[in-house]
Amino acid sequence: MKIIRWGILGASKFAREHMGPAIHSARGAQLAALATGSAEKAAEFQALFPGLRIHTDYDALLVDPEIDAVYIPLPNHLHVEWTLKALAAGKPVLCEKPITLTEPEFDTLIAARDAAGLLAAEAYMVVHHPQWQRTRTLLQEGAIGDLKQVYGAFSFNNRDVNNIRNQAATGGGALRDIGVYTLGTARFATGEEPISVEADITWQDGFDTLSRSYLRFPTFNMNMLVSTRLAPHQEMLFHGEEGLIRLCYPFNANVHGEARLEIERAGVETVIERWPGLNHYVLQVQAFGDSLRSGAPYPCPLEFSRGTQAAMDMIFAADPAP
Repeated sequence: MKIIRWGILGASKFAREHMGPAIHSARGAQLAALATGSAEKAAEFQALFPGLRIHTDYDALLVDPEIDAVYIPLPNHLHVEWTLKALAAGKPVLCEKPITLTEPEFDTLIAARDAAGLLAAEAYMVVHHPQWQRTRTLLQEGAIGDLKQVYGAFSFNNRDVNNIRNQAATGGGALRDIGVYTLGTARFATGEEPISVEADITWQDGFDTLSRSYLRFPTFNMNMLVSTRLAPHQEMLFHGEEGLIRLCYPFNANVHGEARLEIERAGVETVIERWPGLNHYVLQVQAFGDSLRSGAPYPCPLEFSRGTQAAMDMIFAADPAP
């Protein structure tokens, strides 16, 4: 098996705590280099990953001939710029979500991907987890009858004014940070796209901190709550005519709680399925590497991610910032 040698562009906390370890642990992957101008952050990474090479310049990592793929965890407003630079440098790229700030920007990314003939994708790890693949299969098989209602909630409390998630200039806000999960998983599981939206958004200094959205899909409706100013909570519920599917930790499986899927059917005992120990970040890295080696389609292409951004744009348009 060809080992995919990864370089990380930017020494973010998330990369240090989650994606760096995932690359290090994934089958067929090697965490080879990091680009950061911070000696302190570089030392933190090297303490975890001995032998990690450090580039003090982002461009230097992109032209490193010993790097096969690049992971980008930079602030949201830099994602398009550095994804394009990575492709221009001949590097396949996995970029954190949201990979763009608006849906039309996908035209540029897709064109650059196709022109380079390289894999470029948004780091949307949840679709690689079997709890979501299982949910999609159950809905396709009609396990709960006709789906009529979806409920999605994701929240945590982050009031740090210095955090990039609380800054409009860096593409911060709750929807872009975590709304991608409630929206994207509903789309992934059902295969449908929203056709209309109503929204009530709380804005602060140009970014959203709380949104309540009501989305109409072709065959069902969805109520969604997303906030970075509420107590931590996450849940997805699919309500059909003959039963319910509930995912208790749909977005941070085995980080904040056990990956567990509950199927309730009228007159039938509730069935619980569990996936202890699986790491969807590792699964994502392995899927990316498998596609690089074989040329097989990547499970979460830019075209899919574009649909989630389009849905977010609909929500923002329904209740724009004052």
